[in-house]
Amino acid sequence: MIDPRAIVSPKAELAADVEVGPYTVIGDGVTVGAGTWIGPHTVINGPTSIGRDCRVFQFASIGDAPQDKKYKGEPTRLEIGDRNVFREFCTMNRGTVSGHGVTRIGDDNLFMAYSHVAHDCIVGSKCVMANYSVLAGHVEIGDWVILAGYAGIHQFCKVGAHAFLGNNAAVTRDVPPYLLVSGSPAEPKGINAEGLKRRDFSPEQIANIKNAYRVLYRSGLKLAEATERLTELARTQPEVAPFVEFLGRVTRSIVR
Repeated sequence: MIDPRAIVSPKAELAADVEVGPYTVIGDGVTVGAGTWIGPHTVINGPTSIGRDCRVFQFASIGDAPQDKKYKGEPTRLEIGDRNVFREFCTMNRGTVSGHGVTRIGDDNLFMAYSHVAHDCIVGSKCVMANYSVLAGHVEIGDWVILAGYAGIHQFCKVGAHAFLGNNAAVTRDVPPYLLVSGSPAEPKGINAEGLKRRDFSPEQIANIKNAYRVLYRSGLKLAEATERLTELARTQPEVAPFVEFLGRVTRSIVR
Protein backbone atom coordinates (compact mmCIF):
# COMPACT_ATOMS: atom_id res chain seq x y z
CA MET A 1 0.00 0.00 0.00
CA ILE A 2 3.09 2.26 0.10
CA ASP A 3 4.32 3.41 -3.30
CA PRO A 4 8.01 2.48 -3.75
CA ARG A 5 8.78 6.08 -4.68
CA ALA A 6 7.57 7.35 -1.28
CA ILE A 7 10.01 7.93 1.59
CA VAL A 8 8.71 6.66 4.93
CA SER A 9 10.86 6.83 8.05
CA PRO A 10 11.42 3.55 9.88
CA LYS A 11 10.45 5.54 13.00
CA ALA A 12 6.96 6.21 11.62
CA GLU A 13 4.07 3.89 12.51
CA LEU A 14 1.45 3.30 9.82
CA ALA A 15 -1.52 0.96 10.11
CA ALA A 16 -1.33 -2.01 7.75
CA ASP A 17 -3.90 -0.68 5.27
CA VAL A 18 -2.65 2.93 5.02
CA GLU A 19 -2.06 4.00 1.41
CA VAL A 20 0.83 6.33 0.58
CA GLY A 21 1.28 7.86 -2.87
CA PRO A 22 4.47 8.46 -4.85
CA TYR A 23 7.01 11.08 -3.76
CA THR A 24 5.38 11.57 -0.36
CA VAL A 25 7.71 12.00 2.61
CA ILE A 26 6.70 10.78 6.09
CA GLY A 27 9.15 11.58 8.86
CA ASP A 28 10.08 10.34 12.32
CA GLY A 29 7.42 10.24 15.00
CA VAL A 30 4.43 10.09 12.68
CA THR A 31 1.59 7.66 13.44
CA VAL A 32 -1.26 7.06 10.98
CA GLY A 33 -4.48 5.19 11.74
CA ALA A 34 -6.26 2.51 9.74
CA GLY A 35 -8.02 3.39 6.51
CA THR A 36 -6.17 6.64 5.93
CA TRP A 37 -5.17 7.57 2.38
CA ILE A 38 -2.17 9.84 1.80
CA GLY A 39 -1.77 11.08 -1.76
CA PRO A 40 1.35 11.92 -3.75
CA HIS A 41 3.80 14.74 -3.03
CA THR A 42 2.74 15.34 0.59
CA VAL A 43 5.05 15.95 3.53
CA ILE A 44 4.15 14.78 7.04
CA ASN A 45 6.58 15.40 9.88
CA GLY A 46 6.36 14.47 13.52
CA PRO A 47 5.64 14.20 16.28
CA THR A 48 2.25 13.95 14.56
CA SER A 49 -0.62 11.53 15.02
CA ILE A 50 -3.30 11.11 12.33
CA GLY A 51 -6.45 9.14 13.08
CA ARG A 52 -8.52 6.68 11.06
CA ASP A 53 -9.99 7.17 7.59
CA CYS A 54 -8.39 10.54 6.88
CA ARG A 55 -7.56 11.75 3.35
CA VAL A 56 -4.52 13.88 2.62
CA PHE A 57 -4.27 15.28 -0.89
CA GLN A 58 -1.22 16.26 -2.90
CA PHE A 59 1.19 18.94 -1.72
CA ALA A 60 -0.26 19.23 1.79
CA SER A 61 2.24 19.95 4.58
CA ILE A 62 1.19 18.33 7.85
CA GLY A 63 2.98 18.53 11.20
CA ASP A 64 5.92 20.72 10.33
CA ALA A 65 7.58 23.17 12.72
CA PRO A 66 5.52 26.14 13.93
CA GLN A 67 5.99 29.47 12.22
CA ASP A 68 7.06 31.14 15.44
CA LYS A 69 10.41 32.93 15.81
CA LYS A 70 10.60 31.80 19.45
CA TYR A 71 10.51 28.13 18.46
CA LYS A 72 13.89 26.47 19.02
CA GLY A 73 13.18 22.92 17.91
CA GLU A 74 11.47 21.71 21.09
CA PRO A 75 9.48 18.42 20.82
CA THR A 76 5.91 19.65 20.29
CA ARG A 77 3.02 17.79 18.63
CA LEU A 78 0.15 17.83 16.17
CA GLU A 79 -2.82 15.58 17.01
CA ILE A 80 -5.42 14.89 14.31
CA GLY A 81 -8.62 12.91 14.83
CA ASP A 82 -10.59 10.66 12.47
CA ARG A 83 -12.15 11.20 9.03
CA ASN A 84 -10.52 14.54 8.32
CA VAL A 85 -9.90 15.69 4.74
CA PHE A 86 -6.91 17.86 3.87
CA ARG A 87 -7.00 19.23 0.35
CA GLU A 88 -4.18 20.58 -1.80
CA PHE A 89 -1.51 22.79 -0.18
CA CYS A 90 -3.01 22.73 3.33
CA THR A 91 -0.53 23.60 6.08
CA MET A 92 -1.01 22.32 9.64
CA ASN A 93 1.71 23.17 12.17
CA ARG A 94 2.76 21.64 15.49
CA GLY A 95 2.45 23.51 18.79
CA THR A 96 4.99 25.54 20.77
CA VAL A 97 6.21 25.21 24.34
CA SER A 98 4.98 28.73 25.06
CA GLY A 99 1.48 27.62 24.08
CA HIS A 100 -0.25 24.29 24.62
CA GLY A 101 2.71 22.35 23.27
CA VAL A 102 0.23 20.76 20.87
CA THR A 103 -2.06 21.67 17.99
CA ARG A 104 -5.29 19.63 18.10
CA ILE A 105 -7.76 18.90 15.31
CA GLY A 106 -10.96 16.95 16.00
CA ASP A 107 -12.96 14.64 13.72
CA ASP A 108 -14.83 14.98 10.41
CA ASN A 109 -13.35 18.31 9.34
CA LEU A 110 -12.79 19.54 5.79
CA PHE A 111 -9.77 21.73 5.13
CA MET A 112 -9.93 23.05 1.58
CA ALA A 113 -7.01 24.10 -0.59
CA TYR A 114 -4.44 26.49 0.93
CA SER A 115 -6.13 26.61 4.33
CA HIS A 116 -3.78 27.04 7.29
CA VAL A 117 -3.93 26.00 10.96
CA ALA A 118 -1.12 27.58 12.95
CA HIS A 119 0.65 26.44 16.11
CA ASP A 120 -1.29 25.74 19.31
CA CYS A 121 -4.71 25.97 17.65
CA ILE A 122 -7.60 23.82 18.83
CA VAL A 123 -10.11 22.93 16.12
CA GLY A 124 -13.30 21.08 17.02
CA SER A 125 -15.19 18.57 14.87
CA LYS A 126 -17.31 18.87 11.72
CA CYS A 127 -15.77 22.20 10.77
CA VAL A 128 -15.14 23.51 7.25
CA MET A 129 -12.27 25.82 6.33
CA ALA A 130 -12.77 26.95 2.75
CA ASN A 131 -10.00 27.89 0.32
CA TYR A 132 -7.35 30.27 1.72
CA SER A 133 -8.98 30.58 5.14
CA VAL A 134 -6.42 30.84 7.94
CA LEU A 135 -6.06 30.53 11.71
CA ALA A 136 -3.25 32.38 13.45
CA GLY A 137 -1.59 30.87 16.52
CA HIS A 138 -3.51 29.88 19.65
CA VAL A 139 -6.96 30.15 18.02
CA GLU A 140 -9.79 27.98 19.37
CA ILE A 141 -12.63 26.86 17.07
CA GLY A 142 -15.75 25.07 18.31
CA ASP A 143 -17.67 22.30 16.53
CA TRP A 144 -19.58 22.91 13.28
CA VAL A 145 -17.81 26.21 12.53
CA ILE A 146 -17.55 27.27 8.88
CA LEU A 147 -14.94 29.69 7.52
CA ALA A 148 -15.70 30.93 4.02
CA GLY A 149 -12.92 31.69 1.55
CA TYR A 150 -10.13 34.04 2.66
CA ALA A 151 -11.53 34.40 6.19
CA GLY A 152 -8.81 34.98 8.76
CA ILE A 153 -8.74 34.79 12.55
CA HIS A 154 -6.34 36.79 14.75
CA GLN A 155 -4.16 34.94 17.22
CA PHE A 156 -5.70 33.98 20.60
CA CYS A 157 -9.28 34.49 19.34
CA LYS A 158 -12.06 32.01 20.08
CA VAL A 159 -14.99 31.09 17.83
CA GLY A 160 -18.02 29.35 19.32
CA ALA A 161 -19.80 26.32 17.91
CA HIS A 162 -22.07 26.68 14.84
CA ALA A 163 -20.67 30.09 13.90
CA PHE A 164 -20.32 31.09 10.24
CA LEU A 165 -17.58 33.46 9.09
CA GLY A 166 -18.27 35.09 5.73
CA ASN A 167 -15.75 35.36 2.93
CA ASN A 168 -12.85 37.73 3.65
CA ALA A 169 -14.00 38.11 7.28
CA ALA A 170 -11.21 39.53 9.44
CA VAL A 171 -11.86 38.28 12.97
CA THR A 172 -9.97 40.21 15.63
CA ARG A 173 -12.22 39.49 18.62
CA ASP A 174 -14.02 36.44 19.98
CA VAL A 175 -17.09 35.21 18.09
CA PRO A 176 -19.87 33.77 20.29
CA PRO A 177 -21.60 30.53 19.24
CA TYR A 178 -24.31 30.53 16.55
CA LEU A 179 -23.29 33.89 15.07
CA LEU A 180 -22.94 34.87 11.42
CA VAL A 181 -20.19 37.45 11.03
CA SER A 182 -18.62 39.21 8.08
CA GLY A 183 -16.58 42.27 7.19
CA SER A 184 -13.16 43.68 8.01
CA PRO A 185 -13.08 43.89 10.95
CA ALA A 186 -15.77 41.24 11.30
CA GLU A 187 -19.12 42.34 12.72
CA PRO A 188 -22.17 40.29 13.79
CA LYS A 189 -24.92 40.10 11.17
CA GLY A 190 -27.33 37.80 12.99
CA ILE A 191 -27.34 34.09 13.74
CA ASN A 192 -26.43 31.21 11.45
CA ALA A 193 -30.08 30.18 11.11
CA GLU A 194 -29.64 28.19 7.91
CA GLY A 195 -26.82 26.16 9.41
CA LEU A 196 -28.91 25.43 12.50
CA LYS A 197 -31.81 24.22 10.35
CA ARG A 198 -29.48 21.84 8.52
CA ARG A 199 -28.35 20.45 11.87
CA ASP A 200 -31.92 19.73 12.96
CA PHE A 201 -32.38 22.52 15.46
CA SER A 202 -36.13 22.91 15.96
CA PRO A 203 -37.95 26.16 15.07
CA GLU A 204 -38.43 26.78 18.80
CA GLN A 205 -34.71 26.34 19.51
CA ILE A 206 -33.79 28.69 16.67
CA ALA A 207 -36.28 31.26 17.93
CA ASN A 208 -34.72 31.03 21.40
CA ILE A 209 -31.24 31.51 19.95
CA LYS A 210 -32.45 34.53 17.96
CA ASN A 211 -33.87 36.00 21.14
CA ALA A 212 -30.57 35.37 22.94
CA TYR A 213 -28.79 37.21 20.12
CA ARG A 214 -31.13 40.18 20.58
CA VAL A 215 -30.40 40.21 24.31
CA LEU A 216 -26.67 40.26 23.63
CA TYR A 217 -26.62 42.70 20.71
CA ARG A 218 -29.90 44.63 20.45
CA SER A 219 -31.16 45.18 23.99
CA GLY A 220 -28.79 47.98 24.97
CA LEU A 221 -27.69 46.00 28.01
CA LYS A 222 -24.10 46.05 29.18
CA LEU A 223 -22.27 42.75 28.64
CA ALA A 224 -22.49 41.76 32.31
CA GLU A 225 -26.21 42.53 32.34
CA ALA A 226 -26.80 40.63 29.09
CA THR A 227 -24.86 37.66 30.46
CA GLU A 228 -27.03 37.66 33.58
CA ARG A 229 -30.17 37.70 31.45
CA LEU A 230 -28.88 34.87 29.24
CA THR A 231 -28.07 32.84 32.35
CA GLU A 232 -31.70 33.12 33.40
CA LEU A 233 -32.92 32.05 29.93
CA ALA A 234 -30.54 29.08 29.87
CA ARG A 235 -32.27 27.53 32.89
CA THR A 236 -35.25 26.64 30.69
CA GLN A 237 -33.65 26.90 27.25
CA PRO A 238 -30.58 24.60 27.08
CA GLU A 239 -29.67 25.85 23.60
CA VAL A 240 -28.86 29.26 25.16
CA ALA A 241 -26.34 27.74 27.59
CA PRO A 242 -23.45 27.78 25.04
CA PHE A 243 -23.73 31.59 24.96
CA VAL A 244 -23.28 31.75 28.73
CA GLU A 245 -20.41 29.25 28.80
CA PHE A 246 -18.61 31.06 25.97
CA LEU A 247 -18.98 34.52 27.49
CA GLY A 248 -17.35 33.19 30.63
CA ARG A 249 -14.22 32.31 28.64
CA VAL A 250 -13.87 35.45 26.52
CA THR A 251 -10.37 36.92 26.55
CA ARG A 252 -10.34 39.39 23.61
CA SER A 253 -13.84 40.87 24.05
CA ILE A 254 -16.55 39.84 21.57
CA VAL A 255 -17.29 41.04 18.05
CA ARG A 256 -19.51 44.10 18.06
